[in-house]
Amino acid sequence: MASPATRLGPATAGPTHSRTPRPAAARSALIVGTMVLALTALTACAPDGEPDGGFTFTPTPSTGTSATPTPTPTATARAEIPTDCRAILNADVLGQLEGVPLNDPAFGASGTQPDGSLICVWGDPAADATSLVTTITYVSRGPALDQLNELADEEGFTCYTPDIGTRCEKAWQDPNYPVTSGRTLYWRDGVLIDTKYSNLAPTGYTSAVVDAIFG
Repeated sequence: MASPATRLGPATAGPTHSRTPRPAAARSALIVGTMVLALTALTACAPDGEPDGGFTFTPTPSTGTSATPTPTPTATARAEIPTDCRAILNADVLGQLEGVPLNDPAFGASGTQPDGSLICVWGDPAADATSLVTTITYVSRGPALDQLNELADEEGFTCYTPDIGTRCEKAWQDPNYPVTSGRTLYWRDGVLIDTKYSNLAPTGYTSAVVDAIFG
């Protein structure tokens, strides 16, 4: 910020000197120069522009609380939800889940649901603290952003915008077991992928599901 102009006090007594009047053109140039300096000082002091509200995403996940995001709506047609829990994962992720039971009846409803959604439950009923549950549903933009806003504002989820979609996630220490639990949500084109996990988080899991659905 430019320093404020120094205030000049009354003239002190002293020797006087004659002054040659400035030509009109010189006076005009001096006035214009002064105005330019004043505008420059104001510009230097002005705060940076801020968004008009809504969601503001960090480009990559961070440990701090993110601001609330508002992705730009897309004109893309609604994607189709798959009907096979294994088909939404690539070979690498399936290899990390090798030996883990899928959709055991002990966990309740799973697989394709009457409303077109898909529930995939990875876990052994005998392992109390180890499971991974993904629910893929059709959710329009308004309700989806309301849900993500609430998670970001009230529960400290980190939100950002990868792959043209909106992703919010959070991990925490399980209060009952010495394991890490967490939740990751990804919304795009009318489809919400919601994964809750405990002690079972294959590397690249959500990205594999996103690739399977949106290509």
